[in-house]
Amino acid sequence: MKETVVSGIRPTGKLHLGNYFGAVSNFVKMQHEYNCYFFIADFHSLTTHPTPGDLHGNVKNVLVEYLACGIDPEASTIYIQSDVPEVTELYLYLNMNAYMGELERSTSFKDKIRSQPDNVNAGLLTYPSLMAADILLHKATKVPVGKDQEQHLEMTRTFGNRFNRLYNNEYFPEAFAFNYSANLVKVPGLDGKGKMGKSEGDANCIYLADAPDVIRKKVLKAVSDGGPTVENQPKPEPIQNLFDLMKIVSAEDTITHFDELYNKCAIRYGDLKKQLAEDMIIFNTPIRERIEEIAKDDDYLRKIANHGAEKARESARRTIREVRELIGFKPF
Repeated sequence: MKETVVSGIRPTGKLHLGNYFGAVSNFVKMQHEYNCYFFIADFHSLTTHPTPGDLHGNVKNVLVEYLACGIDPEASTIYIQSDVPEVTELYLYLNMNAYMGELERSTSFKDKIRSQPDNVNAGLLTYPSLMAADILLHKATKVPVGKDQEQHLEMTRTFGNRFNRLYNNEYFPEAFAFNYSANLVKVPGLDGKGKMGKSEGDANCIYLADAPDVIRKKVLKAVSDGGPTVENQPKPEPIQNLFDLMKIVSAEDTITHFDELYNKCAIRYGDLKKQLAEDMIIFNTPIRERIEEIAKDDDYLRKIANHGAEKARESARRTIREVRELIGFKPF
């Protein structure tokens, strides 16, 4: 039997190149070799209190973009988290065995306390329990996560093993971090520092749905510097970021050309940015066109969501039925 992979993306807006190369492109490869569950984590997004319109629109965006990127609803299971109510039941059972101290020590919880002190809600505290429920519900053994999520995955193993000990049954397997490619792709943002992310603003991201003129404007405004003053000098972070972006969308000879110009102190960043923008447009265009086409077909999206929910609930119902028996919930 194929090993099970589970991964989800919070619907907080449109997907960008960082999401694509850091996660979704790997999902497309994984679906043909593993039993894959890819969900849209709308329960998780409630910690930030989105409006109903924003929540629904963002869920639709991710569903459309999953499909446009090549995730096949027949080869994998694509579902919306809230369409599988069993996840909330397992979340409750895991919370009964999650201790306050370990939840409070979670790095992400500490970060949220600092970044949003006026909205420290119970959902933030028990985020690791909900993530564990997502994974354990399908008894996954592989979870594609970045370094920032590895602590949560460790807590998932803790909660699963604690349940196994409490009910004297090796029911839940251990899940470990997994990435399809040996070298993870880190996609930098356009602000000259760090990785591409929505939290730094739209100007930092190239979205998969961005039109060509939008991409050109964003890339031309990307942070650079006054240029090298000494031949073969190391590239500062903002310039290295531009070259790293080229590595994911441009031809090898293009990268070599601009690298040689930089090393000879002859580079013109305007030319580099124009080339980078055009290469991004060439990469993005097929995905953007599929996004625009799929987004118009509500009947198709409804069919995909319902089909995914049925497949996910088949696995979820089995787990909840067996978990209830282990705990001792039995009919009279």
